[in-house]
Amino acid sequence: MAHRILVVEDEEKLRRAVELHLRSIGFEVVRAGSAEEALAQIDRADLILTDLRLPGMDGLEFLSRIRLTNSVSPVVLMTAFGTVESAVEAMRKGASDFLTKPFSLDHLTTVIERALEVRALRDENRKLREELGHRYDLANIIGRSEAMQEVFQLVMRVAAAKSTVLIAGESGVGKDLIARAIHYHSARRERPFVKINCTAIPENLMESELFGYEKGAFTGASTAKAGKFEEANGGTVFLDEIGDVTPSVQVKLLRILQERQFERLGSNKTVSIDVRVIAATNQDLRAALEQGTFREDLFYRLNVVPINMPPLRKRKEDIPFLAEYFLKKYSQESGRTIDGFTPAAIQALEAHYWPGNVRELENVVERAVVLARGNFLDASDIRIDDVHCKPVASEDNFLPPGMTLEEYEKWLIQEALRRASGNKSQAARLLGLTRNAFRYRLSQTGENGGEGEE
Repeated sequence: MAHRILVVEDEEKLRRAVELHLRSIGFEVVRAGSAEEALAQIDRADLILTDLRLPGMDGLEFLSRIRLTNSVSPVVLMTAFGTVESAVEAMRKGASDFLTKPFSLDHLTTVIERALEVRALRDENRKLREELGHRYDLANIIGRSEAMQEVFQLVMRVAAAKSTVLIAGESGVGKDLIARAIHYHSARRERPFVKINCTAIPENLMESELFGYEKGAFTGASTAKAGKFEEANGGTVFLDEIGDVTPSVQVKLLRILQERQFERLGSNKTVSIDVRVIAATNQDLRAALEQGTFREDLFYRLNVVPINMPPLRKRKEDIPFLAEYFLKKYSQESGRTIDGFTPAAIQALEAHYWPGNVRELENVVERAVVLARGNFLDASDIRIDDVHCKPVASEDNFLPPGMTLEEYEKWLIQEALRRASGNKSQAARLLGLTRNAFRYRLSQTGENGGEGEE
């Protein structure tokens, strides 16, 4: 579809010459002899080509009126040599480019095509931002459990504020997703979201990556470079795995949170920034405080609004919905037609402890889609790595982390049923129990364990 150009020029001969040329190279053209006449047509124009000096309303005032109702169409000014300074001022106010009269028609073509290319890039960028915002809309994040609904309510309450947020939870629970949701529901959504994985940056590079450096600050620093915090100015910095930050960097982070200021490596010049900080950790930072590896003052600066992400084993009612989402995703990517899960497959998924949480569930479903033999995924298609078949207690804890005795016993029963494909007699033998003893323990957990007996 041809672009529509609105030509605003009071000189009839020039207006007609421009119109004929633009039509000859494939553009649609709408003409106006004054700004007042053009105002009614600006919403229909993909680009506005206007003289700076017009009868009545001049070009600068016309530009201001355009920007009140049309913020996307580029405006190219035509101006005489003596008003170039005014054209430059107009560009500061939002004009895309200007042409000095007299100009060649070839030059006119180049300027218009360049302005339309810039608009196309901006439109694409805006579309991508809208898609990102849609992706991180809470309505599109799977979490029907009561625990996740509480998280969502907290996200909506904190998004509008400027407060620092600390998201705590095991690996794979979706801390990154929640951090992005906070950003895209905030007033900073149009500004950068910069993620910093504190475990992925070598200790000797951490300070320069976060705060930037000046030329000659160290061997190999041939040019100055802005750090992650400067890149995020006006937006959000997400510090993932904040518990791994070195003590020297902790001091600088504390200053940023307190004063919104820092210095680049090798510089004495103070840089002021406006960023919101969201941090995440899978560690117990309070234990790190006691061990002296994490600063107490930094902890309290970060922990203004804490959000605790529940592990998948605490929100098992979400497993069928998450599994269906991942099934659809990987079925489309692989070009396979898989219609869903059998009840036995869902039971197998719900019986697992999920030490890797949602990330592990996604990997298991992707593997099942790749290796599936039918149109439905059955329990036999749910292949979970042996290394993750049971939770392992740490040296300091007798029970697996975060589990009570009752939860551990229930997990053992569910895992035995999974391995036995729902056969209760076989599951009882795996646990060294009689069938009646197994039935009793099963009834105590509130599970029916499937229909199989022998």
